[in-house]
Amino acid sequence: MVTDSEQEHDGAGRRDTAVDAAVNAAAGDADIAMTVGEVSTLLGVSVRALHHWDETGLVHPSRRSAAGYRLYCETDIMRIQQVLVYRQTGMNLADIKMVLDEPETDAMTHLRRQRELVQGQISHLQQMLSSIDMVMEIHQSGARISVAEMAEIWGTDWDPIYVEEAQARWGDTEDWAESYRRKARMTRADWERAHEETVALETALAEAMRSGVKPGSPEANALARWHRKDFNRWFEVSISKQVLIARGYVADERFARYYDKRAPGLAAWLKDVIDASARSEGVDPATATWE
Repeated sequence: MVTDSEQEHDGAGRRDTAVDAAVNAAAGDADIAMTVGEVSTLLGVSVRALHHWDETGLVHPSRRSAAGYRLYCETDIMRIQQVLVYRQTGMNLADIKMVLDEPETDAMTHLRRQRELVQGQISHLQQMLSSIDMVMEIHQSGARISVAEMAEIWGTDWDPIYVEEAQARWGDTEDWAESYRRKARMTRADWERAHEETVALETALAEAMRSGVKPGSPEANALARWHRKDFNRWFEVSISKQVLIARGYVADERFARYYDKRAPGLAAWLKDVIDASARSEGVDPATATWE
């Protein structure tokens, strides 16, 4: 029996080429019947992969020639194209089959879903590119402190995982880029001073709460301004941004633990202090935005 591969060679002079087949399709030829070799050439998929997809049920050629050779119609080719796009997004073949076999899912639904996946990949790649650019900038300027030194200075209060999470969330923003640029210029002495100033601030905050300082009081407002100044070391923090940062102190249990180990209830108290200070300067915490 002649195999598909043999048929592809023997028929090379008798059939239209893959390009001819594509032209015929564009001209309105609704009765497309392309061999494995032609589909392989047209779409850049190996013959072996097409055979495997047939065997696993991912893409069955709808027709067979009189001699039993696989023939792909227009619908089959469209399904292969959908498989290729889903593969580019990192989806495995079993999941692709499940998605494509969903009942009552038309071509436009798949195209919209694929567009969303590709758009997500573009955003991820843009974020990676920004990260690479920042790392290049740091190397060009000369990184002045190592990860080990950072951990030595900040102790258990510093965890590289937090940095990774922050980068995943804010890595494509100008504030993150500015923070990275400033950190790249800092010496070990700069980092030690930053740590000392932050510890002094947090100590003052804890003492003020213990002594009964009320949010909205002049002393509390002064502490809120000190807190904002401390953050301005990394990037420019507006009152609205400060409000949103403080909101995270109670929304994220890790931030809450960080402050509350200095004084129980400090995270919530600090948020109230910053909210009250914002109101005194004409910013409504309820409508604060990152600006």
